[in-house]
Amino acid sequence: MKKQRHLIQPVGVSIVAILFLITGTSALGTVTTSETQTTSRADVITIDIMTTFGKLERPPVTFLHDKHTDALKKMNKDCRSCHLTEKDKLLPKFKRTEDTDKQFVMDVYHNNCVACHKDTLAQGEPSGPINKCADCHKKNPETMSSRQPVGFDKSLHFRHSKAADKKCETCHHAYDKETKKLFYDKGKEGTCRYCHRDETEENRMSMSLAAHSSCIPCHTKTIAENKNAGPVQCAGCHDLENQKKIKKVEDVPRMDRKQPDTVIIRTGEEALDAPQTARMDFVPFDHKTHETKNNNCRVCHHEEMTTCNKCHTIKGDDKGGQVRLSQAMHKSKTAQSCVGCHEIMQQQKDCAGCHTMAARNAKMDQAACKTCHMAPADKTVGTSAEADAAMAAALLAERTVSGTYDLKDIPEKIAIKDLSDKYEAADFPHRKIVETLADNISDNKLATFFHTEKGTLCQGCHHNSPAAIKPPKCGSCHGEPFDEADMFKPGLVGAYHQQCMSCHENMGMTKPVGCTECHKKKES
Repeated sequence: MKKQRHLIQPVGVSIVAILFLITGTSALGTVTTSETQTTSRADVITIDIMTTFGKLERPPVTFLHDKHTDALKKMNKDCRSCHLTEKDKLLPKFKRTEDTDKQFVMDVYHNNCVACHKDTLAQGEPSGPINKCADCHKKNPETMSSRQPVGFDKSLHFRHSKAADKKCETCHHAYDKETKKLFYDKGKEGTCRYCHRDETEENRMSMSLAAHSSCIPCHTKTIAENKNAGPVQCAGCHDLENQKKIKKVEDVPRMDRKQPDTVIIRTGEEALDAPQTARMDFVPFDHKTHETKNNNCRVCHHEEMTTCNKCHTIKGDDKGGQVRLSQAMHKSKTAQSCVGCHEIMQQQKDCAGCHTMAARNAKMDQAACKTCHMAPADKTVGTSAEADAAMAAALLAERTVSGTYDLKDIPEKIAIKDLSDKYEAADFPHRKIVETLADNISDNKLATFFHTEKGTLCQGCHHNSPAAIKPPKCGSCHGEPFDEADMFKPGLVGAYHQQCMSCHENMGMTKPVGCTECHKKKES
């Protein structure tokens, strides 16, 4: 079988640099510094190619791409005035195909730019500098770049797929090492960035060059056919305000790449029919739901469209950057792991009220591990991907819990009397709060899976007791005053205020703001 390497792949995360608006304009901003007033634009290109040949003798040139494009358009000229073409594709370099030597590159710019400026002036039109080096090579440029990176999400992919009549080969290709040719490998599409990196490598263009050389000609051709197309100017994609105007498709249909709905996450080092060889039970994974929650596949499949254990092995592998499988799944404080991503989700305001406090008291024990590592009833894991998917679906269905205890079993109000020497007892609307918390997360699949018992929601406040319909009162742990032997355990009054006020703050609530909004002051 031929060895293959995928190059551009889905119109995925990145046909990045071009695609966003139907029309593009050069958006300008103004920034005032202590020395001068500086404009900012999305089309700023810094010409510093001479660094290839050593230290710069003069400051690099700030080139305004869209400004020049507009000027050429007025003269009925196009991109070919500056860029050479090859097989109907624009080459990225200015008036050359290679950087052969220092003097050659310098002459290309000086001769062509100055000549164009002179011709434009001769026609009575405003133009660029022609005499002084410092007019282009400025130590303190008057225009700074406001260029914003862009991404290719599910919405844009769907729009392009629809426009191309689902002909994925329009954008996707792979590279055959033996024939040294590009070809379309149906069913193995991935994102462009799987091969096109930030910098050009070997025979692979950088992501920026690949996007610009593929997308702009396509947009230009489509516009010439009097059809709607994406932008052809820098600001169309890279200006922040223009990015906000990009049309979003709601409820994007699921991308079809024969991906599973559910899978069993394995270590990769055990036999399909021998789960007992693994130290932990396997993890059933809801692939379809995770697709709907992310904008692209690279969120998880960040290097290639394969299973995690292909790169992240138990012991670590260079292909996975020596990040072990356990780290890839469990590492905290990072968006790239399962646990880390879930922690980020817990920071949403509907979840943060409980989880901010819960995180301080979290304990990783065997019970916590079993939240994800679930044992199949007969201990027989399927001998095929289809059997695995069926088992994963069954395990996930068993886990799902909806809501909390029946409202009639939850006290409607609780009188908190611990400050009754100065204030009236605080009437705590217990049932209303539980009901609100439950409603807020009723459509949250992460919560319905990980809230494994009906009392899980209660543990946001009753944080050190097992889930139960009648958990211990706060005073059973928090004494009056605080425990001198445990400085991390506040006294009862402190515990109430810390818990309530922290929850309100993390959920974005503006009230209450004063003592008497909870406690009526006693009559003197």
